[in-house]
Amino acid sequence: SHKLKQVQSEDRDEELVFADVWCFLQMSCEKPPLPPADMGVEQDAGPVAVPEAPPEAARGGWDSKVEYFLAQVGFSVGLGNVWRFPYLCHQNGGGAFLLLYIVLMVLVGVPLFFLELAAGQHIRQGSIGVWRHISPKLVGIGYSSCVVCFFVALYYNVIIGWSIFYLLNSFQSPLPWEKCPREGNNTVAECAASSATSYFWYRKALDVTDSISETGQFNLVITGCLAIAWVIVCLAMYKGIKSTGKVMYFSSVFPYVVLLCFLVRGLMLDGASEGIMYMLYPKLEIWGNVQVWRQAATQVFFALGLGFGSVIAYSSYNPRSNNCHRDAITVSSVNFFTSVLASLVVFAVLGFRAKTFAKECIIRNLKLVSEAGITSLLINVTEPNSVSLETYAHWYEFQGKGLYITDTNITSCNLDDEMKKGVQGTGLAFIVFTEAMTLFPASPFWSALFFLMLLNLGLSTMFGTMAGILTPLTDTFKTLRKRKLSCSCAVGFLIGLLFTQRCGNYFVVMFDDYSATLPLIIVVVFQTVSIAWVYGADRFLEDIRQMLGRPVWGVYKYLWKYVCLSAMLGLLCASLLRMCFSRPKYTAWNREKAVEEELEYPDWALAVLSSLIVIAVLPVPLGYAYSVLQQRTGQSALDTEAGYAPCSTTDTDPTPNSTPMAEENFGLLACGEGAEQGEESTRV
Repeated sequence: SHKLKQVQSEDRDEELVFADVWCFLQMSCEKPPLPPADMGVEQDAGPVAVPEAPPEAARGGWDSKVEYFLAQVGFSVGLGNVWRFPYLCHQNGGGAFLLLYIVLMVLVGVPLFFLELAAGQHIRQGSIGVWRHISPKLVGIGYSSCVVCFFVALYYNVIIGWSIFYLLNSFQSPLPWEKCPREGNNTVAECAASSATSYFWYRKALDVTDSISETGQFNLVITGCLAIAWVIVCLAMYKGIKSTGKVMYFSSVFPYVVLLCFLVRGLMLDGASEGIMYMLYPKLEIWGNVQVWRQAATQVFFALGLGFGSVIAYSSYNPRSNNCHRDAITVSSVNFFTSVLASLVVFAVLGFRAKTFAKECIIRNLKLVSEAGITSLLINVTEPNSVSLETYAHWYEFQGKGLYITDTNITSCNLDDEMKKGVQGTGLAFIVFTEAMTLFPASPFWSALFFLMLLNLGLSTMFGTMAGILTPLTDTFKTLRKRKLSCSCAVGFLIGLLFTQRCGNYFVVMFDDYSATLPLIIVVVFQTVSIAWVYGADRFLEDIRQMLGRPVWGVYKYLWKYVCLSAMLGLLCASLLRMCFSRPKYTAWNREKAVEEELEYPDWALAVLSSLIVIAVLPVPLGYAYSVLQQRTGQSALDTEAGYAPCSTTDTDPTPNSTPMAEENFGLLACGEGAEQGEESTRV
């Protein structure tokens, strides 16, 4: 700003002495620009002479607050809101799980989400730069976030590719998964033994092998869809947040339009009320189950995208005066209500599907009883269409289950049993929901709408995941700024070919279960410890007060130091114990039996998934050891090879800082070689 330049010209001699020491003690002051791109490594490693450095363009920012908000919502609201949250709510007590989820969201989710938003907005760097500012010894936390984001991006785009495949196949009438194919005059045995949707998913879409050990050849169709997915990501992010923000207007808003359309349509279906009541009926006894708490905490953890670095990356493009506290509460609330909305839609449709199949079961059983010539029945078998589920359940309990008919099995046709079938993960979206849509009038239209919604949900999350990789790396390594996106997408596609093999679905499950869960929990534990205990919760709250111009709730201090940290450590221990006491398993498709079955991972697969966890977490101890080694050898704590300088951006906030020097003890890290002494005296 003009005023700041006047002050700098008047006190030039004093600034040359103290700028290197005090520049970053108060992060709301103006940041010195990066050195020119042609400056050598030796020059980068030296002290940063603020007045002498040629100016560089200010760090980019969001064109509007709306774009930023849609980007944060788009990243946090993803595929898990549509298929994982409804499943957990269904399996863990319905309304009781919702209440538990709200409690954990308020006590753990919102505080940690606010912590990441405030850190990114205050320091205005990606995840690597943020934790390097706190202490060079913590830089590995940022690198771990990048590694996890990379793992997630690899398999997440494969799921987007699956959505593209189903979307393209939705423009057919009838839908290709509506009926079983025929071989000659007979129905394909594998399809007849399972269902048309299961057969299409496992045999036509994936052409999956019977186990993870059978590699098989590449699935060329899915490979092509994966290439399309990466091209879309590359084009949408070509100009960074400038192009991503514009795409978010559609990719973040369109899923809500589709969900509302499905909700209205679903509520008009027979069985919708039964499905919703099944979801909401509270079973408070589940609160005594430790696994339910673990699953609720995990869902809160992943719903907000904690630990990925994407939240930090997006908020780093905000002006420091932005009300990040309000953003944290608003985005968290939108995320929760989206999960509830998606659950209402899913269970309205599943209730319709379950009731339809239960009635077909009743008609089939009563016809068998009628053909068997059994007399003295307590139910009308001549008009099976008029028999309600309640009437049949009463008859089955007192008479039906005691009947014996040769080579015939009279089943209970229970609505709950139908509701439980295939309501987890990809099975919910690609098998159960697609099966329900075949029962809709104009089913191709609803199918295309549904998979277009999944495509947009996946892409909005993918944009945030890629930002969690590219923003911190380009902030740190200047050489990566050119063609970083196209190279990243090309590398992601090539490695992603692992998931387009016939056994690729099993690797997707492996990466989803193990490459992100434990590493992200560990990353968030280190983040919380770094802010709450190493840097100090009081200092961080004071930084936020200076940034926002007003204090925030002091209760965050205790939530960060005790509640959030205890919850994360408990979740970490529960996850580790679960892995230790039960051998990891995956769900495989048995071609001969035409059923899903649980198989244990072979030894080599256990080695792979263990390696994924180790690789993701390894940067944390390596970063600490590297920083300590640099200190002992007398080198600078900055990454001289990367040409990194903490003052890597120019603050776009036009309001100059007027905070007196006495308050600068509350700032985040000084820049330059003199930072080490200040670091040791104020933090560790």
